Amino acid sequence: MGEWFRQVTGPRRAAARLVCFPHAGGTAAAFRGWGAHVPPDVEVLAVRYPGRQDRIAEPCVDTMEPLVAAVTAALPTDLPLVLFGHSMGASVAHEVTRALPVPPVLLAVSGRRPPHLLRIRDVQGDSAIIADVKRLGEANAEVLDHPELRDLILPAIRADYHLVRTYEPGPLPPVAVPIVAHTAEDDPEAPVSDMRGWAELTTAEFDLTVWSGGHFYLAAHEAELVSMLCARLGELVSAE
Repeated sequence: MGEWFRQVTGPRRAAARLVCFPHAGGTAAAFRGWGAHVPPDVEVLAVRYPGRQDRIAEPCVDTMEPLVAAVTAALPTDLPLVLFGHSMGASVAHEVTRALPVPPVLLAVSGRRPPHLLRIRDVQGDSAIIADVKRLGEANAEVLDHPELRDLILPAIRADYHLVRTYEPGPLPPVAVPIVAHTAEDDPEAPVSDMRGWAELTTAEFDLTVWSGGHFYLAAHEAELVSMLCARLGELVSAE
């Protein structure tokens, strides 16, 4: 799938494709377990942002427009698509949805306020960024306590925080794509009241699911979340 996507599922005759966008500082590995929860006809791809893992030698992308342009250009549209993004990834997935010449059948956004309700927090400097990553409960945040590992991964986290800080889309027209929003009861970044605002960004159907947990609720609910996305995908594809 080229440099921009990691194929999470093995070779298969796919009828649809689930494309996953990681959070700030995240990698395609965040979705490595998702392939175990999809039916045989669904392919799972995870976006590989530059500057980390097997793209670590490449310069990071620290603003929204070039990232969206690159992903949009590389994303195959030969199958019905579901785009799923968590946290920063939700904003990227939304912008890719708006840019694609063939729109996805579903946009799934998680742990991220809609663009017109974003609250930009000015988190700058390594100490502040590290504290914020730990505040949100990132599963692998403890690696930031080890100097050698911290020096390896901090450039990508800095770039993503810069992207989040400088992304100011303003009012955006709605898309003609169903949106499903996901958040958790104790997520300080995506309160339920604000997540309902995603309904204003679509002229199609909208649904909101609230899970137990905090900002990184996904790990605890992985199987159920993926199954829910695939069920909705199946409904939409069969209705076409």
